[in-house]
Amino acid sequence: MLETLRRIVGEVGRARDLTVALDAIVRGVREALDVAVCSVYLVPRAKVGQADAPLMLMATEGLARKAVGRVSLSQAEGLVGLVAQRAESINLDNAPQHPRYKHIANIGEEPYHAFLGAPILLRGEVLGVLVVQDRDPRRFSDDQESFLVTLAAQLASSIVQAELSEAVAHPASGRKKVVGEAIRGVPGAAGVASGIAVVVYPLADLEAVPDRRCDDPEAELARLEVAREAVRAELAALRLGMAQRLPDEECALFDAFTMMLGSESLFAGMEKRVRGGLWAPAALRDTIREHAEVFEAMDDDYLRQRAEDVRDLGGRILERLQEVENGTRDYPEHAILVGREITVTHLAAMPEGRLAGIVSARGSSSSHVALLARALGVPAVMGASELPVERLDRREMYIDGYRGVVHVEPRGTLRGELERLVREEAQLSAELAGLRDEPAITPDGTRVHLYVNVGLLADMAPANNVGAEGIGLYRTEIPFQVRENFPGEEEQTRIYREALAAYAPRPAVLRTLDVGGDKPLGYFPIVEDNPFLGWRGIRLTLDHPEIFLTQVRA
Repeated sequence: MLETLRRIVGEVGRARDLTVALDAIVRGVREALDVAVCSVYLVPRAKVGQADAPLMLMATEGLARKAVGRVSLSQAEGLVGLVAQRAESINLDNAPQHPRYKHIANIGEEPYHAFLGAPILLRGEVLGVLVVQDRDPRRFSDDQESFLVTLAAQLASSIVQAELSEAVAHPASGRKKVVGEAIRGVPGAAGVASGIAVVVYPLADLEAVPDRRCDDPEAELARLEVAREAVRAELAALRLGMAQRLPDEECALFDAFTMMLGSESLFAGMEKRVRGGLWAPAALRDTIREHAEVFEAMDDDYLRQRAEDVRDLGGRILERLQEVENGTRDYPEHAILVGREITVTHLAAMPEGRLAGIVSARGSSSSHVALLARALGVPAVMGASELPVERLDRREMYIDGYRGVVHVEPRGTLRGELERLVREEAQLSAELAGLRDEPAITPDGTRVHLYVNVGLLADMAPANNVGAEGIGLYRTEIPFQVRENFPGEEEQTRIYREALAAYAPRPAVLRTLDVGGDKPLGYFPIVEDNPFLGWRGIRLTLDHPEIFLTQVRA
């Protein structure tokens, strides 16, 4: 069951719109539980949290397809409404005998007696109900109920993300609009800002690649061809190396990869998408997804597993594309970094003076990046799990770090109100600047010293500009995080000298290397069940005196 859960959740996560996501759910659940019917009812997004919110049939396998989008129940109606009202699962062996049973004509529901419904909940609010039904009067097993409840819980954020992705991609359509609507996360760093979203994504992560238009299709196709040849050479070298250690049949995977690289259908799909206006990474993403889904739909288990090989090949090509892209990325004047997970490396790559804010689908107010945002004086919204990241590149965005709210391309009155907030924020900052050099003294005469929390050399100018009296904490792990290997003694000495010189003769406190948890080193992986309570900070450096002593000398 666990593998089935992962497969369904993964398929939904890769869906490009709500309809595809919901169809994947009902098809996958019906097959996994071997039932006659699986349906999804959703609350309209604008009415989530309201007691009188209706539940609309949005997808089904087993009932009449013509009922989709037409059948609607209040939360006071039927067993589906009861599941939503109680916000808990209901398992019945003979649904028509239940006092809350409601017969809906002409949808083909009459033959079904067994009923199991699970609420789809996100942050305590009912988004909808996932239902399975079967002909014979029977209670579903505990394992089946646990499966449905677990799946409903895992699907909640994926459904919302698919809904938002569709609405952001097609704001003018008749479906629910979220352009301008509030997308909620948690406050990471105070402030209000507007700017242009710049989506950043991990290396070789196809699903995180953002949509972006290209102005020069020929240049994008040339990039794809260069990446293709680079991967071909890489695979040939790997094949040669493995052939010395393994028999030919074990090296067949490399031959299969090479054959796929030569597949004209694969690259014809990419070319078609590029000529349609997509940049190379997004064309690669969509083509690889399309081919992987063909394998995933096959009955043969061996062939289904080949979907992962297709994605592996796509990841290799993307990695080569990114080698070129990383040297050519351009940042708008007021850039808002957006990503599933923003890292210190992303911040370090940002040109000085261009960062307006940060929005991350993951993380919390205590995340390392949130702390850095405060040090840099830019607003941040963390944990915005509903954010359709891949649809937001180069979109206008307003972020409210006080409330943890993001608005994409707001319009009308809302836009005017947000612009007013940005102006007021700038005015407040200007007023506070007038107090910068005043001593910090409480009404009863106690002197308070105000220090800064820094880690990047880029932090120094903003911190100095707000009148800090010294460095309360210099996080030495940050220079380690933005490099591809451990910095040597001379390099560390230079970094620390520059930090101290920026505040001389004011006091400074430097902390030795503190990595682990949400502060990993890409070149020094630590694999633990709970990295936050494990081998981190001083525990790590005491076990590696060569790292510790080099830093202390520096």
